[in-house]
Amino acid sequence: MNIKIDTHVHTIASGHAYSTFYEYVQIAKQKGLEMFALTDHGPMMPGASHLYHLSNQVIIPEVVEGVEILKGVEANIVNSKGEIDVPNYVLKKLDLVIASLHPPCIKPANTDENTLTLMETIKSGKVDIIGHPGNKTYEIHQYDFVKMIKKYEMAIEINSGSFVGSRADSWDNCVNIARLAKDIGAYVTTGSDAHIHYRIGEFEKIYQIFKIVDFPEKLVITSSKDKLKSFLRNRR
Repeated sequence: MNIKIDTHVHTIASGHAYSTFYEYVQIAKQKGLEMFALTDHGPMMPGASHLYHLSNQVIIPEVVEGVEILKGVEANIVNSKGEIDVPNYVLKKLDLVIASLHPPCIKPANTDENTLTLMETIKSGKVDIIGHPGNKTYEIHQYDFVKMIKKYEMAIEINSGSFVGSRADSWDNCVNIARLAKDIGAYVTTGSDAHIHYRIGEFEKIYQIFKIVDFPEKLVITSSKDKLKSFLRNRR
């Protein structure tokens, strides 16, 4: 499997990232990536940009110097009802919506409550991908989560950022979630969660997980542009 699509990158607009959109385009070309998604944080994340920044992504061309660009967001889940910090009028302008649990935006709870929160987010129909669900700060009932993802035809993110920094202890959870996704038949996506452009497309740990669980390429929606585009069309 040779993945050339990254569905999770952050620019300086996220407040705690260090590269511009064009820097990502340049290094994506160098690395042979065919597509990436701009997924700056929603406004509840400290330092994030205004909603106008997210909605104004419509001005970005679909292709820049041979690299296809998806306009997206990593929305913050803000309460146990599964609500996110990006309103519908912005979501309708985007190609791709990730939703994630982040400590500045929602406090970690017990396993039952964390799972319920993700279930409500999934059922909302506003989100395409649940970001970094292997995070040990927010332990979940993994089987129930993957079953719900499958039911609502969403995707689970396998996130390169889950193995460094504050989420560096997520490995076992990520492997098990990938194994469950394989068994249940749920889609996964691949995101570097890059906060500096050099890290776009860094999927080495993700490849290791796919090898460990013998993950089928047919369930990896980022294994081709056509597959990802079809997934997103069906979501909408």
